[in-house]
Amino acid sequence: MIRAISAAEAPAHLDALSWVLAACVADGASVGFVLPFPETEARTFWQGLLPGITSGERQLWGAFAEGRLVGTVSLALAGMPNQRHRAEVSKMLVHPEFRRRGLGRALMAALLQAAEAEGRSLITLDTRSGDPSQALYASCGFRVAGEIPGYALAPEGTARRDATTFMYLDL
Repeated sequence: MIRAISAAEAPAHLDALSWVLAACVADGASVGFVLPFPETEARTFWQGLLPGITSGERQLWGAFAEGRLVGTVSLALAGMPNQRHRAEVSKMLVHPEFRRRGLGRALMAALLQAAEAEGRSLITLDTRSGDPSQALYASCGFRVAGEIPGYALAPEGTARRDATTFMYLDL
C-alpha cells in the first residue's frame, strides 16, 4: 500500500524511515551518503526534512508492506517564482528486502499524480548512471537530460567517483 505521510504523522515514522535509508546505503545505494552510515545519522537527515513537509515545500509518501513502512519517496516543490511549474524527486528508496515487488513503481506513480495535482508539469531527478533505478525512471517516462562523470563519491566510502544521470519528465 502506498500513501502520503502527513507532517503530523511523519515524526512517528522516523525510526522506519531511518531503517530504510540506512539499509539502502548499506546495500550500495547512491543517495547522498557514504559508509559508515548509522541509523542515527539517517534519523538526523529525516528530522531535517520535517520542516519542509510542515511548510508544504516537500511531500512524502510511504510504501507499506507486512504492517510497516518499507519504502519512501519525496517530492520537493520548487518555490522560486520562475520555477513553480516544476518539482524534484528525492530519496526514492525501497528497503532491499522488499525490492522487486512493484513498490518503487507504485511510489513513483503516487508522486507523479500528486505533482500533477499541484500544477507541476516538469519533474526532475538525478540518479547514479547505470543503476537499476535509472531503468525504473525511464520506464516511468523520464528522459535523460545528460550525465556528469565523477559527480558523487561512492557510497562504500571509497575514493571512486560515480557518474550521475539527470532525468526529466514533462507531465
